[in-house]
Amino acid sequence: MVGAARRRDGQIAQERMLEEAMTAIAEDGLATLTMSALAERLGTSGGHILYYFGSKDRLLLEALRWSETQLTAERTELLGRRLTAHRKLALFVELYLPRGPRDPRWTLWIELWARTPSNEPLQVAQQEIDDGWQRDLEALLDKGVRQGRFAADLDVPARASELLALLDGLSTRVVLGQRGAERDVALKRARSAAALLIPHL
Repeated sequence: MVGAARRRDGQIAQERMLEEAMTAIAEDGLATLTMSALAERLGTSGGHILYYFGSKDRLLLEALRWSETQLTAERTELLGRRLTAHRKLALFVELYLPRGPRDPRWTLWIELWARTPSNEPLQVAQQEIDDGWQRDLEALLDKGVRQGRFAADLDVPARASELLALLDGLSTRVVLGQRGAERDVALKRARSAAALLIPHL
């Protein structure tokens, strides 16, 4: 019982650190997030954070995973709702895109993408996250095809991959704050592209 309690306390401590890291990124950006700054926000020591994560890279990756776990639950809920395939696709696109230039999840994605080529564990972790989005989008499109909402000859894996790649590009522009890349504009463009890639019947 004591061991279980300690594991539970450790899990709560880690989740609190990850939540605070995401809040700090949203408020001040990634450049100002250091182990010492995060420790100060949490009222603890940098060594205590290192005990759980080992490095800043690992902290950032776990923060991204923690955020993506929440989105996975939202995608699962979306796929189970009694909505038309068209509406589900629109909501999927909306869920994928960043909320704005300070979206901490997408800020992390961009930072970690730059580190991926030289970091195999990071490559594996990011691929797992990407595969989850691909798998759920394919499931959504497959169901739409079976219901006669999308063309019967739709190449589901290819169209899903193409749409996600397009969403990555739009999302990066939103997070970088590029002119003409506000979230509402990106959302409109994403939906138009989705309609071209995945024609509605």
